[in-house]
Amino acid sequence: MSGLGEVRATRRIVFHGLGALGVAAALAGCAGDDGDDGEGGGSGVESGAELTTTAEVPVGGGIVLADEKIVVVQPTEGDFRAYTAVCTHQQLLVTSVEDGTIHCSNHGSSYDAATGEVTGGPAPSALSSVEITVEGDKILKA
Repeated sequence: MSGLGEVRATRRIVFHGLGALGVAAALAGCAGDDGDDGEGGGSGVESGAELTTTAEVPVGGGIVLADEKIVVVQPTEGDFRAYTAVCTHQQLLVTSVEDGTIHCSNHGSSYDAATGEVTGGPAPSALSSVEITVEGDKILKA
């Protein structure tokens, strides 16, 4: 024999290992890719992609584009703006735009449609702007 004894895992070692594994898994889940494309919004939508049409965005309101994770608003007639549709509270999607306010009914946060600034918590910060252009009746990602 080589003089090395049999190695036995005690319950304490097994549970410590499982605990460490659980912490690692939890941290990995929290550290996922935020999808930020470096241009604000983190939507991953290609530049030049058509988002919607001007007719689909009501004055004083807007639409939430869930797949693109973008909210497009028209605070005043002819003034189109876009923000990330990901609420800054718990990164869930905002749910609607009405009367100049972007709402996240998941936990009650709200944002000013003209600026993206928080108007009601628990959201800690404003929505990021997403650059858009309007060509005719089409709204495109810049």
